[in-house]
Parts: sequence; C-alpha cells; structure tokens
Amino acid sequence: MSYTVMQLKFEDVKKRFGSLEVIKHFNAEVAEGELVALVGPSGCGKSTILHLAAGLEKPSEGRVLADGKLITAPNPQRTLVFQEHALYPWLTLQANVAMALELQGVGKKKSYSEAEGWLERVNLKGFEHYYPHQVSGGMRQRTALARAFMVKPEILLLDEPFGALDALTRMSLQDVLHELIEEHKPSVMLVTHDVDEALYLADRILVFGPRPTHVLKEFSFEHCERSHDLSGVAQQRKEILQLLGIKTEVRA
Repeated sequence: MSYTVMQLKFEDVKKRFGSLEVIKHFNAEVAEGELVALVGPSGCGKSTILHLAAGLEKPSEGRVLADGKLITAPNPQRTLVFQEHALYPWLTLQANVAMALELQGVGKKKSYSEAEGWLERVNLKGFEHYYPHQVSGGMRQRTALARAFMVKPEILLLDEPFGALDALTRMSLQDVLHELIEEHKPSVMLVTHDVDEALYLADRILVFGPRPTHVLKEFSFEHCERSHDLSGVAQQRKEILQLLGIKTEVRA
C-alpha cells in the first residue's frame, strides 16, 4: 500500500471553550508532504489546533479541511501522536502496534506480521514480546511511532511526541521520525516547545504569541541536508527565541 498525501487547511478558525477564547482568526495550510512546526508558549492553543485537525474538536467558527473536505470527525488517515505514548499496558509492543490494523478489520496474522516489520523499522527487533513497563520511555515512543506509521496516515499530527524524553534519546528519535517522513511523505503538523527540534525537522515554523492563538512570525526553510548542527540557521534560531521572550545575548 502506497502513501497518498493530502493538504490540511485552516480557514479563519476560531475556538472558544465557554467564555475562554483559545483561537482567534487562525489561517494556515500544510502542503502535501510538508512538515509545519508550531512553537509558542504553553496554553496558546497549539494542541487545540491539532485536536481540530484530528477531528476531536470542532471549531466555534471557520473551517478545517483535509484535501478540500470538511473535517467533522476522527479518521485513521489523520493520526495523532501524543507526548505520552498511550500504549495499552496489558499488551506486548507487537500487539499494541498490530491493534492499529486490527481496528481497521485486518486479520490478526497479517496485523502481527506487519507490526513485527514496523518494530524492526524503528530498531525494536527482539522486543516484540516485551510489555510497555519492561522497556524505556524512548522505546515506548518508538512503538507509538511504529503504530502511527503502520496505518499509513495521509496527515500526521504530532503533539510534543518527544517532550518527556532525555536530550540524547529525543535527538535519536528525531532522526527516526525524519527518516520515516522522508520515505513516506505524509503531511505533518508538529507541536513542540523545543526550538532546535523544530529547526531540525520543519519546512516551516509558525511562532505563536500568547492566547488567543495568533502567529507572530512564519519562518521557511529549504533543507538540502538536515543536521543537528544548526549553525546554518543560527540567526533564525536567535530570532525565534527572542520572539518567545528568551534572552539570547551574553552579558559581559
């Protein structure tokens, strides 16, 4: 089965929870095969934007579209990956991954075979029969990525997927994610508080101000070859941090 990519579009979206206005006049697009990162302070509405795209929430006003069609409910072709891996503790890693296909009506034998292959893809060969509590946080998140990609999503929504991990594990999983995205070309929207993560992975970065959601500035990148050495985007990094209120000047 090959991947088909689709465009994600927000048209003058507003979202209120009671009297609390979280999102106001949000307009954005994610082109086919593009990764757009959302960076901003906590509580500014980034995760709510992902929930709208996933169909878990509906806008108070405006429209959210996938491939030109109105999003009204969740769909397996729009996969949301959370910071917490959301694995079932009573199932093995292989069974957790296989369930993604079983829920779509695929037989158990085929689902388990596919799951085994995807666990190998994320460097978890030999851990198929382990349970989530028996492996590290990084391994659990690798499992969550395998489960997400196995259903071949057209749109991948990532909500701080590596935020709970240590720096080295996070960088390693960023590499795994980048390789999977390069190979399968889903359209991706990534929420992260890690500016370096956004700079490494994203084609575009939207920097948000405080709630209600509004974009302070957009940054676009043409990555010839991605690297954790961000010296080539040092000026953009400095500007993003300044927009977020982080001091970047070294005092004498």
